[in-house]
Amino acid sequence: MSKMHEVGGWLQERLPALLGEHKVPGAAVAVSLDGQVVEHAAGVLSTATGVEATTDSLFQVGSITKVWTATLIMQLVDEGLLDLDAPVRRYLPEFRLADETAAAAITTRQLLSHTAGFEGDLFTDTGRGDDCVEKYVATLADTAQLFAPGEMFSYNNAGFCVLGRIVEVLRGKAYDDCLRQHLFTPLGLTHAAADPYEAILHRAAVGHIQPAPDADPRPAPVWALVRSNAPAGAMLAMSPRDLLTFAGMHLAGGVAPDGTVVLSTGSAAAMRLPQVTVPDVALMGNAWGLGWELFDWSGRTVIGHDGGTIGQSAFLRVVPDRNLAIALLTNGGNPVAVYAEIYRHLLRELADIEMPAIRTPPAEPAPIDARRYLGTYASEVADLTVTQDADGRLWLEQTPKGILAEIGERSEHLELVPLHGDTFVQAQPRMGLHISHVFVGDDGDGHALYLHSGRATRRVS
Repeated sequence: MSKMHEVGGWLQERLPALLGEHKVPGAAVAVSLDGQVVEHAAGVLSTATGVEATTDSLFQVGSITKVWTATLIMQLVDEGLLDLDAPVRRYLPEFRLADETAAAAITTRQLLSHTAGFEGDLFTDTGRGDDCVEKYVATLADTAQLFAPGEMFSYNNAGFCVLGRIVEVLRGKAYDDCLRQHLFTPLGLTHAAADPYEAILHRAAVGHIQPAPDADPRPAPVWALVRSNAPAGAMLAMSPRDLLTFAGMHLAGGVAPDGTVVLSTGSAAAMRLPQVTVPDVALMGNAWGLGWELFDWSGRTVIGHDGGTIGQSAFLRVVPDRNLAIALLTNGGNPVAVYAEIYRHLLRELADIEMPAIRTPPAEPAPIDARRYLGTYASEVADLTVTQDADGRLWLEQTPKGILAEIGERSEHLELVPLHGDTFVQAQPRMGLHISHVFVGDDGDGHALYLHSGRATRRVS
């Protein structure tokens, strides 16, 4: 019996049970090894309708879209239309930020590797027209600079919207049309949608949210995020198999299943080269390439990306030296626990890789001197205040503002437990994950300059 046959049987048996254990309404998973694919689905696409999830159902892939945007950018490099190390303003003369010096210096490479340094969690709705990305980029003129371009990593959704606009300008068409013409069509995708109008033609999953941590998931009130953020991951939906077709093209050096060259071999390889190391943040890779997240597991390189939208979560992992790719798409509940068990099993069985355990707080944390950490760190979407109580425990008060406050996000009072060095984890899990926070840098007075949880939030002086 082949390994793929064995894992197919395991998925068929284990996936429905996992969804029940972790309150995930529905999911679909696909595995590709040397071109052989097994796929399974379980649960429902919406608890309101009871429509069953199938292997050809469409789920939103969220920020996995960033790898697609990066691929569109690298196609422009292949055609000689774009220089990754030229200032963005060569292609977008109108690009403005609050820091004029930074705006004039930022390059496409820095946007691709999340090192551009400006505030990135900006989800401004600029309408549903084909000009929404163009209008979005114009709203960045007052956006603050956190650090000099190229200095460090800070996950930046806004930066990928700027990349989407570069694609639009150099192609002369809307981002969605670029996805369809330059990726969907040459890859031969049959179950992919760039917007809700296409998704509704398929069996499409609805995201589910939980009003309280122990509550049952219920359908989200809206299907997608704003279209202006489409290049960062607001709209794209597909089946796991179509996602693996995209990943397979990268594994094949840029060649589609029918032999069509979608991307040059050099560009496909360049996207996997480390550009910047990443702080010790749970679920994120050790480094970032050009769009791809890079993991060092069992001494082997694994590439991938995750995605999260309104109640939907997606996970993609690719092992280049084994020609293996795994995609898991879900629509609510505790998807991290499902991801952890499925990927740990499949990576062990098919690639001899031991995936790191999901980190948890130590049972007996060491005492700390918290003076370096105390204070308030602020971004466009939240104020983060770190305090210490009389027992020496560290607390994080998260106060949403801006768009997060408008959509009803609530303040949270969370205990931070020391893990090692300047890395802490939340005592309370969120969707099965004890989120990591790393205190980075120095403000000149012995205090951390940033609180980093994948995004760098700067200390308020």
